[in-house]
Amino acid sequence: MPREAEPSKNEREFILAALQENIRLDGRALDAYRNIDLSFGDEHGVADVQLGKTRVLARISSSLTAPFPDRKFDGIFTITTELSPMASPAFEVGRQTETETLLSRLLEVSLRRSSALSTESLCLLAGSTVWSLTATVHILSHDGSLLDASCIAVLAALRHYRIPDTTVKGGEVIVHSVEERNPIPLAMLHHPLCMTMALFEGGEKAVVDATLREQQCCEGEVVVTANKQGEVVQIAKLGGVAADALTVLNCVDLAVKKIRELDKIVEAALEKDAKKRDIGGLMAELRAENER
Repeated sequence: MPREAEPSKNEREFILAALQENIRLDGRALDAYRNIDLSFGDEHGVADVQLGKTRVLARISSSLTAPFPDRKFDGIFTITTELSPMASPAFEVGRQTETETLLSRLLEVSLRRSSALSTESLCLLAGSTVWSLTATVHILSHDGSLLDASCIAVLAALRHYRIPDTTVKGGEVIVHSVEERNPIPLAMLHHPLCMTMALFEGGEKAVVDATLREQQCCEGEVVVTANKQGEVVQIAKLGGVAADALTVLNCVDLAVKKIRELDKIVEAALEKDAKKRDIGGLMAELRAENER
């Protein structure tokens, strides 16, 4: 089974020695993110995130289906991940790695189980017809912080997506085209984001947005998912060195602060894209025409 190239002994010692002096190889502070570039595709629901050299593409798709028998009033929301050899030689087509399994589970808890998306709003006919949404995450390049970049991509894609408007007449669901009615935004209840911190020096030092080399040298990781209101969704300690309660609390405080900054970046990107699509107020004119 292919493996990611490990850092040499000298490289590992150099990285650890630099971190003891609070120095990172790329010159960032210990609590600083790399440059984040968030862009959207021509279609609604496509988000492209570049976090340093890590790149993730998320795409939202929808279809009509029957609800689960025990959830008759809820639509369906699923998240799938695709890690290809293009991103890293450690990934193989058709073989799920530990990294992919962990990424899928953490995204599932962060975005689906936290009820970030109101699945009740996806119900059209109780027990009969609901919207099924799928968020597909494509890992295009891997240089650390896969979870952070993937969470930003999926959340941004959900907030960017527009679902077709529908009408229910006599037990029949009519899906309107874009020409007939403007698609509508999804009902988001809150906007959770993830932050991963790599632990060094016996868990005493936490590093934000670790590169792949830093992740390979770290002694453990702590993942915190929260929203801008400071509500913590999950805290995950991913193996390695033990972390005491004070370290975890410090990680949570730092994560909430950084997640608020990330949320502003997503908001700014969404506003920029909305202005680009609404050239000269054309969409407002079309909406007024539809209302008339």
